[in-house]
Amino acid sequence: TIANYYALLYRNIQSNCTIQFDYYLTGETGSVQAWTYNYSVTQNLDWDSARQWCRQHYTDMVAIQNQEEIVYLNTMLPRNSQYYWIGLRKVNEMWTWMGTNKTLTKEAENWATGEPNNIGHGQDCVEIYIKRGKDEAKWNDERCTRKKGPLCYTASCSKHCCSSHAECLENIGNYTCKCDPGFKGPRCHEAVACDAVSDPDQGSVNCDHPHGLFAFNSSCQFHCALGYQLLGASQLLCQATGFWDHPAAQCQVKQCPHRDSGPHRGTMNCSDPIALHSYNSTCEFSCDLGFDLIGPDRIQCDHTGQWTGNISTCTVVRCGPLSPPAMGNMSCVDPLGASSFTSSCGFSCEEGYLLRGDINLTCLSTGQWTNRTPACERALFIKKEYIMNEFSYDSTCTLECEKSFLGPVCHNLCPLYIPPAQKCAHLSPPAMGNMSCVDPLGHSSFTSSCGFSCEEGYLLRGDINLTCLSTGQWTNHTPACEREVVQVEMFGPCMHHGSWNNSGPGFYQPGWHIGYAGKILGALSKHEVSTALQDQGCLLLTAFFCSSVRHCSRLVEPQRGWMNCTHPYSPYSYSSHCLLQCNEGFWLTGAPTMHCNALGVWSQDLPSCQVVQCENLFSSLCLFTCSKGYYLNGTEELSCTSEGQWSDLVPSCQRNITSVQGCTDYLFTSNIIYNNSGIVIVLVLYRVRDSDCGCSIESGIVTVVVLTSQV
Repeated sequence: TIANYYALLYRNIQSNCTIQFDYYLTGETGSVQAWTYNYSVTQNLDWDSARQWCRQHYTDMVAIQNQEEIVYLNTMLPRNSQYYWIGLRKVNEMWTWMGTNKTLTKEAENWATGEPNNIGHGQDCVEIYIKRGKDEAKWNDERCTRKKGPLCYTASCSKHCCSSHAECLENIGNYTCKCDPGFKGPRCHEAVACDAVSDPDQGSVNCDHPHGLFAFNSSCQFHCALGYQLLGASQLLCQATGFWDHPAAQCQVKQCPHRDSGPHRGTMNCSDPIALHSYNSTCEFSCDLGFDLIGPDRIQCDHTGQWTGNISTCTVVRCGPLSPPAMGNMSCVDPLGASSFTSSCGFSCEEGYLLRGDINLTCLSTGQWTNRTPACERALFIKKEYIMNEFSYDSTCTLECEKSFLGPVCHNLCPLYIPPAQKCAHLSPPAMGNMSCVDPLGHSSFTSSCGFSCEEGYLLRGDINLTCLSTGQWTNHTPACEREVVQVEMFGPCMHHGSWNNSGPGFYQPGWHIGYAGKILGALSKHEVSTALQDQGCLLLTAFFCSSVRHCSRLVEPQRGWMNCTHPYSPYSYSSHCLLQCNEGFWLTGAPTMHCNALGVWSQDLPSCQVVQCENLFSSLCLFTCSKGYYLNGTEELSCTSEGQWSDLVPSCQRNITSVQGCTDYLFTSNIIYNNSGIVIVLVLYRVRDSDCGCSIESGIVTVVVLTSQV
């Protein structure tokens, strides 16, 4: 039932895929490379039977992909009066290639004129007009029960032709591996690669590589060390484009909330091993004399970015409350609060009573008063009959009471004479200050006590309390009230000429001293600073007022050098500036200037003076000589200067040139030359030649040619 045919068998091996191409010149089958066509003209079948026959003997009914195939089929296939079925059929009202299950696209349509027309309905299958003359190689929809020649194909694609990441596409003359996104290569076996990812500083990265190292679909997860947080996406994915979907993440140290200043009446010293107020930073607190620390003495920035505690506070030390003695009075001065550190209380007694104890008590930093509360005792009296004369120097009194009296008071009495108390110089309150005095024995007299305080914005320099001694001298000089020093911790930006500016005058940063700020603002008190800044358009955030400028450690001149310092406020304190230099022949190991900053720390460690070095040391001396038969070309002596440079270039040794060849040596002698210091520097050897040659003198230092026979 199969007509005679001639067959040409061509086999090709490509990418481990065996592809057979059958080309029949005059038979039932025909093909081109990589795609085999099969057909039958002896038996016509309905569409379903035709497809069954194709799938039984070959791969499936033909699925046409392009115009090149259509032209080839029209050329290769013999004419069949019933034409040929192709693998296109209507499924759910959509024309579908049954072998590949792909829907026919508009661009691939090849219908004959007026087709598909579905005449009579049920025309769900498609035939191709081969060698028809009219509408040649075009398609027509037809009833599937009609009998036509089956047109089949044998696929060249197999599971070995392309990798699992590709679709094998049949075409005339070859097949093509259409790569899935993210793969490349002839068989689509190679995944697209992204750049390698490395561990971030203070962190790590863990990656999963399903298709190769840092290749398509590789994913990387970033992690940071304790105390660090991730900056960027935590996970990366290598895309089909060969780029990661996000930039590589970095690990950033966790920051704790900023601490502007320490406790009032105390200090805060912070250490920042990584960055300012960051993980592992510590702050230590201490209080001024007379103040107790409330809270921890040390806090740390932990790995969560939070401090382990709040800023501690300093509270004034308090002494126990005092009460006036019986029959007496008490007057107190309390600069820091009632019965607190530096509080001073003076005591006096009513008429007829004498004070027993200290006339003035002060609250110490230990929380104790300087002594017990004094008492007021009744004054002693003497009988009149015992009085012989007026009391005078060295008078003595015998005191006794009659039998009817048991107490210290007798009847028929007169007061005991008490000599006038020693007086001290009159005191006046300091400028911008106040003074409050207690005078038990009279104004500015022995035991008188005066307490001092200053107005707001001023600090007391000197003793807060003075007492008149029995010598008629006060315990110290009258204190003074000095203008309070302010250190501006932070001010916001200031308005200048209608615009905000974060630099230049008007923008004050932590550490600026009021001595400088005052020149601009003309303000030296808390209220004046705040008012003046706000008047200039400054946003006042916070300010810390301190009582003294901070000091740096005292500097000592470096050995073999000198130092010149300027001190705007006090020696070796904030804004002190020191210039350091070394003596000639020595060099400074650090920067020539040092500054004391607002934290009381020098800008660098104290440098030292080191000797200048050439290839050898400063003041080294090198002497040069040459071997016999050579002379020195250059300076025979080099020294290292104080600038670290040699005094001249290194000399060289040149061979001697004689006036006549073949002369005879007659005499060798030597000469020793000394310099001014008596140090041997050269040894000169002489060689004398006969008169026929002329006389020449050769040495290791110089060569002199003598044009005479005499030496």
